[in-house]
Amino acid sequence: MLLPAKTEVARQLRRYRAWERMMLASPADVGVRATFEDSGYTLCVLMGKRCAREAADAAERYLRTTPVTYMQEQSERPRPVRAVRRGPPVTDRRSPSGRKTPSGAA
Repeated sequence: MLLPAKTEVARQLRRYRAWERMMLASPADVGVRATFEDSGYTLCVLMGKRCAREAADAAERYLRTTPVTYMQEQSERPRPVRAVRRGPPVTDRRSPSGRKTPSGAA
């Protein structure tokens, strides 16, 4: 995975935080809100995250650590849990003629 330059991450994070403060100071200003959302989107793309808040957190972690440590942290994320099969246990079944069939066949 390619990682962005730390200087660019720091610059975009500063930009995001500055527009966040301005948006919180004047939430009704449509122009400020649009620029804030644009800066959040840029940070999302840069950090590979779907949410601006997650991207800002990831940027802060990335700037605090080395690229190797950051990559290790990213690979240690919890994996999605596999679906658990519900129902009776699968055993050898017999066909109406009395022959054994594989557990997946009927």
